[in-house]
Amino acid sequence: AHARHDGHRIGQDRVLPLPMLDHCARMRDGGQKGIKALILYPMNALASDQAGRIAETVASETRLAGLTAGLYVGEAGRHSSMGADHLIDKREAIRADPPDILLTNYKMLDYLMLRPKDRQLWAQNKPTTLRYVVVDELHTFDGAQGTDLALLLRRLRARLQAPEGHLICAGTSAT
Repeated sequence: AHARHDGHRIGQDRVLPLPMLDHCARMRDGGQKGIKALILYPMNALASDQAGRIAETVASETRLAGLTAGLYVGEAGRHSSMGADHLIDKREAIRADPPDILLTNYKMLDYLMLRPKDRQLWAQNKPTTLRYVVVDELHTFDGAQGTDLALLLRRLRARLQAPEGHLICAGTSAT
């Protein structure tokens, strides 16, 4: 991997947004709890693939020491803490101490806002805690699925009472 002039690091075939990681580290250093960045994937396989890259980056960058990221997808995991090759993926651990960065899919995000046992994920979030929302493979969200995603993100913004214009939303695509 190598750095580009625009502040991104190029991995094997993905771009990892370092400004998002830096923001999460600064907020964490300031004592802010809660989910600061949300990355949505259309498929669990993409989320799992990127999870390994994020774990590796967090483990290798001194500035990011202590940053946490969680993977919350269809199947429950077995990791209660971060590692150099994995994120927190045990649901109980994620609920008990929400990570700085949450990787999930849009259907699971819907559950995370509806199910009573998952609502505690957002309990430590203030209106300005969540700053970044990244939708990977944005081009796959068209038609009814795109409408569902748009409404889901509006519900999330309303639930967190995020101020108008506060969220930085980005879509990524390899195509």
